[in-house]
Amino acid sequence: MSLVPIIAVVDDDQATREAMDDLIMSFGYESRLFASAEEFLESHAQAQIDCIVVDVKMPGLSGIELQSELNRRGGHPQMIFVTSYEDDRTRNAALSGGAFAFFRKPVNIGNFMECLQSAVARHT
Repeated sequence: MSLVPIIAVVDDDQATREAMDDLIMSFGYESRLFASAEEFLESHAQAQIDCIVVDVKMPGLSGIELQSELNRRGGHPQMIFVTSYEDDRTRNAALSGGAFAFFRKPVNIGNFMECLQSAVARHT
């Protein structure tokens, strides 16, 4: 782990990625942005990541499918889901798959950052 925690943001929406990047950097963390689950899985930066913030519905692999693949591989950082498409089944799938938290957009920034800090602390 680097001295400054690195947060991966996996979301197909560019505006969301950029907003999360700004938010994460404003709290002193670094971020790595990925437009898809596949892009994240192909990245060589995975070992540097301290927490993953992921959308649920994306073209290609969904956030839930990304979680399943990372669970299969083992040893990944905490995952925080942030989505506009919350339903009980999806929320339950994410949480039962080991998600650290599940937020509906728009998120409460204070709650989100408190959760992110807790997730990073668990990874260290």
